[in-house]
Amino acid sequence: MLICIPDILEWPEIKKIRAAIESGKFLDGKKTAGARARRVKNNQQMDRTTDAAKEVKAAVVAALRRNKTFQRVALPKTIRPPLISRYQVGMNYGLHVDDALMGSKVRERSDISVTVFLNDPGDYEGGELVMSSPYGEQEIKLPAGHAVVYPSSTLHQVAPVTRGERLAAVTWVQSHVRDPARREILYDVYRMRETLAKLHPDGEAADLAFKTHANLLRMWSE
Repeated sequence: MLICIPDILEWPEIKKIRAAIESGKFLDGKKTAGARARRVKNNQQMDRTTDAAKEVKAAVVAALRRNKTFQRVALPKTIRPPLISRYQVGMNYGLHVDDALMGSKVRERSDISVTVFLNDPGDYEGGELVMSSPYGEQEIKLPAGHAVVYPSSTLHQVAPVTRGERLAAVTWVQSHVRDPARREILYDVYRMRETLAKLHPDGEAADLAFKTHANLLRMWSE
């Protein structure tokens, strides 16, 4: 399931993050890529060891944790520290799939990938996040503060930037429910139960929807 979530970050947070990025130190993005992805990765990433980078990462993770839609879609067990990426003119990230296991000391499975856009589409040309599927390619380019959530198993790329600068935070989630089809069913049942609870709060259908959602989550969660 691919879903776009608006307003993960609020405008004051975006301004603070952008200020930290402007004063931050950036390194070659290949340093954080796997062996195959390193061949096609051409971007810069904020030095993760600096206080500014730690501040930005903490703000992004906190925003994801408080967002109810993200919580229901991703069912996060763990959220990786985000990478803060910068694409300037001529930079791109070719077709790749994200690593299945991430982390050096504690290995975590990547079930879900998340891109949080940190500047607006009008700030740059190109730079679309391009998802590959059996139905063709899908291009995604969202306003600052919005996020796109998609299975980490998806082949994807970032198109070359031809003007301006693209800024984004990218992170990965190990979900309580690893199977993407089951996560989608759970999200659909959740939305159905919320609708029934509003329309018929004392009705049997609402009780059954809550029961079904709880029992599916109990059956499928790890």
